[in-house]
Amino acid sequence: MKEAIKEAQKAYSKGEVPIGAVIVSDGKILSRGQNKREQSQNAIHHAEMIAIDKACKKLKSWRLDNCEMYVTLEPCPMCAGAISNARIKKVVFAAREQTSKDNLMQQIFQSDRLNHKPQIFHDQSHEKEASQLLTDFFKSKRKC
Repeated sequence: MKEAIKEAQKAYSKGEVPIGAVIVSDGKILSRGQNKREQSQNAIHHAEMIAIDKACKKLKSWRLDNCEMYVTLEPCPMCAGAISNARIKKVVFAAREQTSKDNLMQQIFQSDRLNHKPQIFHDQSHEKEASQLLTDFFKSKRKC
């Protein structure tokens, strides 16, 4: 998770919403991602999507069966769908999504429409640090 937080900090320094993700295979980082929506002007350039894309290219496969994702914020619906479709076996997130209280990520992962259901873990030991990055970022935006 510390590496995902580093990615979030890089995004913050570039004026992007500070979310970072890493994908791990056999204990080694396979890919990294950070939000790049502003830089790329592309709505799907979330940290998770970028990390998945890089991992697929590196493995030359869309199946990330034995991989784990560490992400600083609970994945959005788009990213949850991509995680499931990529067959990622485990997702560990730090901060809970504050704008949604409906457990949407869990609902997506548990949907009968998806064949793959990753394990989900909330990393509370890094929650405060990941949440603080987001809070600081949005406070700085409101001052402008």
